[in-house]
Amino acid sequence: MRIVGGRWRGRRLATVGKGDAAARLRPTSDRVREAIFNLIQNGGHAAALDGTRVLDVFAGTGALGLEALSRGAAEATFLEQGRPALNLLRENIALLEAPARIVARDARRPGPGTPHDLVLLDPPYGRALGEAAMTALLAAGWVAPGALIVWEESAPPVLPEGLVCLDTRTYGGTVVTLAGRS
Repeated sequence: MRIVGGRWRGRRLATVGKGDAAARLRPTSDRVREAIFNLIQNGGHAAALDGTRVLDVFAGTGALGLEALSRGAAEATFLEQGRPALNLLRENIALLEAPARIVARDARRPGPGTPHDLVLLDPPYGRALGEAAMTALLAAGWVAPGALIVWEESAPPVLPEGLVCLDTRTYGGTVVTLAGRS
């Protein structure tokens, strides 16, 4: 796994599976990550990266948020609760010396937060965790008005009230939905 674009392009990230094979981490493939960021940058949403605050929810290894930082985001917050994932996330942030903070918390109960302009959401597939997390994040102030949400799932998600679908793309078994906060 590596960063596919921006200032850290080509930099390798920590190997998944290191530590706990039962962690069941499913990092976004390089190909899908590249497609997501091409869609953001070439689909009229480039401002979502330029100097903005990014929230990477169900962060896992942090590859999505780190890719956003590599491509121009100012800072990132990673929301993750799994111990093996947190270890990999810390290692990846240190490898890149990234301007980031980790919030070790369940995304469905995030507590009060500060608004972010770009939300990257990659929940475990098919368990409706994304819907519960996004509803909680909206209610707790983590999502700025006008924010862009990039939601990765196995099927199109049911968007909570206050979000509008901007685009949906399918890459193999992954459905990427771009949504905006109204």
